[in-house]
Amino acid sequence: MSKRTPLYAQHISLDAKMVEFAGFEMPLEYSGIIDEHHAVRNAAGLFDVSHMSQIECRGRDSALLLQYLTVNDVAALVDGKAHYSLLLNERGGIIDDIIVYRHAADHYLLVVNAGNADTDWHWLLGHQQGDVTLTNRSGTSALLALQGPNAEEILQPGTTSDLKALKSFHSVRTTVQGLPVVIARTGYTGEAGFELSMDGSDSPKCWQWLIDTGSSRGLKPCGLGARDTLRLEMGYRLHGHDMNDKTTPWEAQLGWVVKLGKRDFCGRAALVAQQAEGCKRLLVAFKMVDVGIPRETYPIISQRKPVGYVTSGTHSPSLRKGIGLGYVPPKLAAEGTKFSIDIRGKERLAEVVALPFYEK
Repeated sequence: MSKRTPLYAQHISLDAKMVEFAGFEMPLEYSGIIDEHHAVRNAAGLFDVSHMSQIECRGRDSALLLQYLTVNDVAALVDGKAHYSLLLNERGGIIDDIIVYRHAADHYLLVVNAGNADTDWHWLLGHQQGDVTLTNRSGTSALLALQGPNAEEILQPGTTSDLKALKSFHSVRTTVQGLPVVIARTGYTGEAGFELSMDGSDSPKCWQWLIDTGSSRGLKPCGLGARDTLRLEMGYRLHGHDMNDKTTPWEAQLGWVVKLGKRDFCGRAALVAQQAEGCKRLLVAFKMVDVGIPRETYPIISQRKPVGYVTSGTHSPSLRKGIGLGYVPPKLAAEGTKFSIDIRGKERLAEVVALPFYEK
C-alpha cells in the first residue's frame, strides 16, 4: 500500500491527479503540467516534496562520518550553509545525490531522494561509528518547495526573518505563521525560491497559508509533472534515471562536486583510477533539431548504429522543443555534435548543447 504525505488531504481537496511515486501517493498535476510549469517560471508554484527523506546526523564525529561518505567537502560548511553532494559506493557508483545542511558543528541534516531513502539510511547506519547519532525523520517531517520569481514576496509576510539576506544554499531556523520551520534557499527548478522543512503536523496550516497568500501573486499548487519539466530544463539529474549506483560522477558530468583534494572518502580510489583511464561514456544534454519528443530509453543513433540511450527527455514548455539527457561515447559528447534519436522507429536529428537548456 502506498504511503501518504501529511498533505494528502490538501491534494485531494484541490482535485489533484494522484499517482504512485517512490512508494507514495503524490500529485502529478492540478491545473495541468504546462500551466503549472509556466506559473513557476513567471510567478510562483508550491510543491509538496515531503516524500523526500530527511536524516539527522548529530554528535561530535558527525562531520568526520559525512566527510568520508560524501564527495563534497563537509569541512567547508559553516553553520547555516548547505551544499549538493553525492553518496558513492566503493566502485565510485552514485548511491544517491543529496543536500547536506550544517546546522551546527555537531548537527547536520541530509535530504535524500525518496526512492533511495531506505538504501541511504542503511548505508549510513552501516558506516556509523564514533560519537554519531542518526535519526530518520521520514514519516514525521514535511518539506514544501515554494519556487518562482514571486516566492520571496509571498513568504516574507509570514516570517520575521529577512529573506533578502538569505543567500543561495543557506538556511535559517525561524517561524512561518508562528510554526517552527527551517527555511532554505534551495530548490529543483532553477528559479529563486525556498524549501521549508517542518514537523508534518504543522504542514497543512503552512501549505494553506501559502496558497491563500500567494494566489493573488500568481501562485499555483504544482505536481510532479511540472517538477520534472522544470528540473530537466536546468539539466538537473534525477537519480535512477540519469545516474545510478553503476554510474560515476565523471560519467554523469558531476565532477565539479567531487573534492579529490580532501582526505580519503568512499569511492575515491575508483574515481582516481577512472580519471586516469578515461570514461567510456558521458552524459550529454541535447536539443531536438527535428520535430520530436525524446523519452527515457529511446536509442541514440550515430552512423545508423545505436551508441547510447536517452535517460531523461520531454517537450520543454519554455523552449517549445524536445530536450533530453543521455549517455554517448566521449567522441560524441562535444557541444555542437549531432546524432539521431530513434523515436518510435524514426530517426530524428538532435544536437549536443551546453546546460542549462533554459536561461532567462
